[in-house]
Amino acid sequence: MKNLGASVLVVIVFLVIASLSAFTVDQREYAIVFRLGEIVSVKKQPGLYFKVPLVENVRYFEKRIVTLDWVEPDRFITSEKKNVLVDSFVKWRIIDPAKYYVSVRGDEAQAEARLSQVVNDGLRAEFGKRTIHDVISGERAKIMDILRQKANHNAGQMGIQVLDVRLKRVDLPQEVSDSVFQRMEAERKRVANDLRSQGAGAAEKIRADADKQKEVIIAEAFREAQRIKGEGDAKASETYAAAYGRNPEFYAFYRSLEAYRNSFRSKADVMVLDPGSDFFKYMRGAGGAKAAKK
Repeated sequence: MKNLGASVLVVIVFLVIASLSAFTVDQREYAIVFRLGEIVSVKKQPGLYFKVPLVENVRYFEKRIVTLDWVEPDRFITSEKKNVLVDSFVKWRIIDPAKYYVSVRGDEAQAEARLSQVVNDGLRAEFGKRTIHDVISGERAKIMDILRQKANHNAGQMGIQVLDVRLKRVDLPQEVSDSVFQRMEAERKRVANDLRSQGAGAAEKIRADADKQKEVIIAEAFREAQRIKGEGDAKASETYAAAYGRNPEFYAFYRSLEAYRNSFRSKADVMVLDPGSDFFKYMRGAGGAKAAKK
């Protein structure tokens, strides 16, 4: 029984020592082994590792990409001495855990504070050399690339790699935006009024040209109508003359019928003439017509 108890005690002690000696590293993190406060080794690969219990201790650090995103946008001054509000973020990760621990004592907040200072200094320098148009659209991609390179160079001293620096938004301050919008609105109204005046002038010109063309067309049409009418009258006169030459008596009779029709268009028409007038010679019958002829 005494041997059994001793064996159990040995097993328990062994298990306790083994549990204090073994540690695991996840694929999402680094592990640094310290011996009395000094770095002994850095574990970058996932797996099971061992340490000296009570003498060595382990600290873990994030291997994944971390995002540094500011709560409020920062104010910077362009080369035109105009204020702009810049909202940006940084993507970074630890690549050298030992250097990271020595530089910032493994404090992520301290690392982000130093990284934030580096990025802000870079933004201030780059914006100070460019106009508002350049920082908003013209050279925005170039600015981000320059900032990433500078920030990555400075962050390398902390064992950090800067993967990306992005400008999410570049805006004017509210008071400046209101002034700019008012100027833009005034300019748009001026352009609109110019376009309206030009359109009104063009419309008047088109109307005048159309009226002129209308008068010309009407005049030409009237002239052509008069010409055709004259030709028709001439043709009719020629036809009448030819008909009269062939049978003067019939032509005189036809002309008298035309005169009768034009004179008595209405029942209310009244004409007072001598019954023996030549106007009625074809109304007195054939005998009357012959008598009138004689």
